[in-house]
Amino acid sequence: MLIRVGYEIAFNFPAAVPITLMLRLHPSREPTLRKPEAFAISPNLAVHEFTDAFGNRCGRTYAPAGRVEFSSDAVVQDSGEPDPQVHDARQDNVQDLPDKVLQFLLGSRYCEVDSELNDFAWNHFASTPSGWPRVQAICDFVHRHIVFDYMKARRDRTARDTFREGVGVCRDFMHLAITFCRCMNIPARYATGYLGDIGVPPAPFPMDFSAWFEAYLGGQWYVFDPRHNEPRIGRVLMARGRDAADVALTTTFGENHLASFKVWTDEVSSGE
Repeated sequence: MLIRVGYEIAFNFPAAVPITLMLRLHPSREPTLRKPEAFAISPNLAVHEFTDAFGNRCGRTYAPAGRVEFSSDAVVQDSGEPDPQVHDARQDNVQDLPDKVLQFLLGSRYCEVDSELNDFAWNHFASTPSGWPRVQAICDFVHRHIVFDYMKARRDRTARDTFREGVGVCRDFMHLAITFCRCMNIPARYATGYLGDIGVPPAPFPMDFSAWFEAYLGGQWYVFDPRHNEPRIGRVLMARGRDAADVALTTTFGENHLASFKVWTDEVSSGE
């Protein structure tokens, strides 16, 4: 299966501003590229690229005052298979976890493990079988508990806020599920990228970037998605981190105004 992914994003800047960028595909996706990323900035700006602590491909630039447009277009090869389901994946003991995985048990900007959520998690999920069934029970709860509503998106909403308010967008679903997993000693990390309506009825919303999370079970990472709560086809990874704070598409160190935003994720034929 071939999937075309890309975006056009424009900002208006009242004054020149430094920006960090996370607008490229994750390095793990490079071998699947069938049409290279056509990443561009208008006006043409120099970009210094670097790899962050989570292995994400990042950049930094200095944008002038006025309108600045970012765009990309690429075609990736995908298996066409839905997210793997490994129902017998076991939960690792904390003492056996690799050192680099331990950080995904700790609290982070949007995931407060040392809060009322810890007590709730142990009271609600401790009786479920450990491993994959426990993570799935967490996803089932989050899927039922939160009402998806674009109009009520809020960039400062944490997992605790989401739990109390019962509303949010995809990142809020992930933050709450990640927090519950960490409370139950299951490492969990946030992921963002493209997810089109492939193999499912089209959603009645404008296309956007998507979020999901990964839980560490039986020595490897597996994808979970409590917003949709069903295996999906065609996830195209851009970045991973502890939570959404680590994978912001753009971070501007000064005033900015979003002028336009368009994302596409479409299955295409080999001739396109």
